[in-house]
Amino acid sequence: MRGPATSRTTHPKQRLSATLKRVQPTANPMPETPIHSTHVDSIEALGRLRQSLLLAELANIAYLPMEPVRQLTGLLGFEQVELYDRDGSQAYRLENRTDCVIVFRGTEPHEWNDIKADVNAMSIVAETIGRVHRGFKKEVDDLWPAVEQTLTHNTKTLWFTGHSLGAAMATICAGRCFLSHIRSMPHRLITYGSPRVGNKAYINYCDIDHIRWVNNNDIVTRVPPPWFGYRHSGREMYLNTYGQLRQLNGWQRTKDRIRGFLGGIRQLRLDPISDHQMACYIESIHRMVLEYEASGMEEGRWIREKKRRGKKMTNAEFRG
Repeated sequence: MRGPATSRTTHPKQRLSATLKRVQPTANPMPETPIHSTHVDSIEALGRLRQSLLLAELANIAYLPMEPVRQLTGLLGFEQVELYDRDGSQAYRLENRTDCVIVFRGTEPHEWNDIKADVNAMSIVAETIGRVHRGFKKEVDDLWPAVEQTLTHNTKTLWFTGHSLGAAMATICAGRCFLSHIRSMPHRLITYGSPRVGNKAYINYCDIDHIRWVNNNDIVTRVPPPWFGYRHSGREMYLNTYGQLRQLNGWQRTKDRIRGFLGGIRQLRLDPISDHQMACYIESIHRMVLEYEASGMEEGRWIREKKRRGKKMTNAEFRG
């Protein structure tokens, strides 16, 4: 379910066989994990797409044990690594010369704590205003004392990220940091495959710079259901069935999801599950970075042009 895809010239959803293997502490401490990002001196100096690629790879690396994480993040320029771990809730603090990144680990299918957090859709009163998901809040509550103690003294640019359950935890923790006494404010929150976290009042109250990546039929991005009062936050970056950035209306998105689902059936896979893999997110964002950098355009304009294509999709895209 997790891990970067290998580089091949096939459809992005056919590149999911080379998933990241979870490495045990006794295994080879340097797993074969392709890293597209390079050594970073300042994340803020990167464009939004490069930031999204880097944090996606950090969210992917966060599924590994400490030693591989230390080695892989070291290649990216992060000299300091700390693991927060309490009652199954986990996050890494990564620091380079200018940045502090809090990366929350996502759902582990064999971890009962994670499963409870995912299925517990009851809402609970938030510590600020509105309501948030009970299970997600419990995961953050477990780690907050340690995170709060660290961030109280932070003077570096602060980033939050995560995938799946980790995305939900990053959203709540960034909001808590934003509204707390901590002077270090979140510079940006970037999430991948995030479920809905809270209701409209909570989302509107926590006004954070949030980039939220959604991949086609990713099932996790569609729960908990909106009729329970849950809403998404942030600026959505929607990847269609071909891994292209698009801005689609309701009917276009429905057709795109049907196309992806039928394509999954033809390939004997469940599209709502395979689309949740970090491999698919990383592959699509990496390809997008290369395409943008070869265009010579200003990044904001390039993103707007890519999204605008969704309003007038080509016949080839509709035919699949």
